[in-house]
Amino acid sequence: MGNHPPSAGLTRPSPLQSSVAVAKGQDPVEHTTRTLSPDELTHLQGWIGRSETLEDDLTTAPVRAMSATLDRDDPTPMRGDALPPMWHWLYFLPHHPQREIGPDGHAKRGGFLPPVPLPRRMWAGGRLHFNPSNPLTLGDSVTRHSVIESVTHKSGRTGDLVFVVVNHTISNARGMAVTEAHDIVYRAAALPTDPTPEPTVARTDADWRREITPDDVLLFRYSALTFNGHRIHYDRRYVTTVEGYPGLIVHGPLIATMLVDLVRRHASDQWISGFQFKAVRPTFDLNPFHINAKPHADGRTIDVWANDHDGYLTMTGTVTLENNAS
Repeated sequence: MGNHPPSAGLTRPSPLQSSVAVAKGQDPVEHTTRTLSPDELTHLQGWIGRSETLEDDLTTAPVRAMSATLDRDDPTPMRGDALPPMWHWLYFLPHHPQREIGPDGHAKRGGFLPPVPLPRRMWAGGRLHFNPSNPLTLGDSVTRHSVIESVTHKSGRTGDLVFVVVNHTISNARGMAVTEAHDIVYRAAALPTDPTPEPTVARTDADWRREITPDDVLLFRYSALTFNGHRIHYDRRYVTTVEGYPGLIVHGPLIATMLVDLVRRHASDQWISGFQFKAVRPTFDLNPFHINAKPHADGRTIDVWANDHDGYLTMTGTVTLENNAS
């Protein structure tokens, strides 16, 4: 799922672009501004409490591929190795038949998630806990139980927003290993006249920092690793002419994973027990961006953030450490 909230300086999709999309046979709901009625909101809130349970096996091939994608020189992964934090996103992937894919590359609305009739869907943030006494390990057979925690509505300056929180619990044969609250935001279609929020200048006091070049190969590799068909990450014609953005959008989950990976590179003797993050502004493949971290004096809390080439904040978060579980 892409992280692409509106931000200052972005080109908005025009009504003409929306009309062209409809003329191509795409669902007009996906390309027009919507205001939800009370009955629609009540219908969506009927999804609260719905659940699904998926099973998967933690195989080694995705770990090898992710290590290569992040430019890590890790040893060959073996059964019994601990799965790095955030890499559980390589498993429990959606496998919708091709006939169920919508014009944006996502599955058509409905199913486990509520069918929110707003076109822009964003991975807005999350809160994760990694059980230090029960790390996920390669070779585990695992279960993910997911529940729709809440569906809330807000009217903003640029139209309606719907916030969906999904709680995930991942368990292996030894019990609970990971809990995650996943924040999803659905927004009304953008118009050229919409106001845009002022960007926030990122702090500059990082102790640890890396520059990332988000070329289209990196974005393709991560899309493939996570079986993510969202076209904003690899289809330049689509993202610029239909969605109206200046370039390919870097996956929010990829940036979040990189922020945790930055901490792993500098605190490899510590167990990452928690991570919370919030997406602030989209990052495009047009320029390098930076990931940053600054430990607190307590030795357990690390501020992490990402900024674009203009120095504007794109993601912010906090990593929590404990002594290594091993």
